[in-house]
Amino acid sequence: MLRVAVVRFPGSNCDEDAYRAVQLAGAEAHYVWHRDPSLDGADVALLPGGFSYGDYLRAGAIARFSPVMAAVQKHADAGGVVIGICNGFQILCEAHLLPGALMRNDRLTFVSRPVACIVEQTDTPLTCALRQGARVSLPVAHGDGRYVADPATLAELESEGRVVLRYAGGANPNGSLNDIAGISNAARNVVGIMPHPERAIERLLGNSDGADFFTSIMRWPAERMPADALATSDQTRP
Repeated sequence: MLRVAVVRFPGSNCDEDAYRAVQLAGAEAHYVWHRDPSLDGADVALLPGGFSYGDYLRAGAIARFSPVMAAVQKHADAGGVVIGICNGFQILCEAHLLPGALMRNDRLTFVSRPVACIVEQTDTPLTCALRQGARVSLPVAHGDGRYVADPATLAELESEGRVVLRYAGGANPNGSLNDIAGISNAARNVVGIMPHPERAIERLLGNSDGADFFTSIMRWPAERMPADALATSDQTRP
């Protein structure tokens, strides 16, 4: 069974939501504390939303130095899947696993509401079960969600098809450049998004548009994950 490590930092508050979303998708979830030196044999590392270290200094800037991030980096370098949601996206950018940065929202206010998004790419472990061009409604909850990057980086992301999720026209809640809501690395195994699909996985919640993002994680290893990454993960399991 696919094993997903949900990494907990001081201030994480969407870890239990992510854990449940992973379980409902059919994977085995386990928590990893930010001081742990390994991912405990996980196939996927998931960095959930929250306010690591209370966002002191800059969102994700302190968490990126946590001991577990060395294991996350090693996992990503081996082709393993790494997912960052909201604060997790911020941490991945601060750790330079993804380019650019997440800055204060353009109106300098915290935004918490459902937002319309467009699925731009389906060749990533977070979107492969979705349809390209699909319009989904996902909650956002952030004060530092404005994606920025220099012109060369933006051009590279666009030309290489690495913008995974985009806010629909007129729905940009934070001033992100090019309406960017999520991106991937060049190898497609590291993905970060600002909206919260884990908060929209059951009809009981009034919205299940986020469920297929976690179905995608389940589907990805068999189709696309390099065999050596899975072998490395297997060897580290107890």
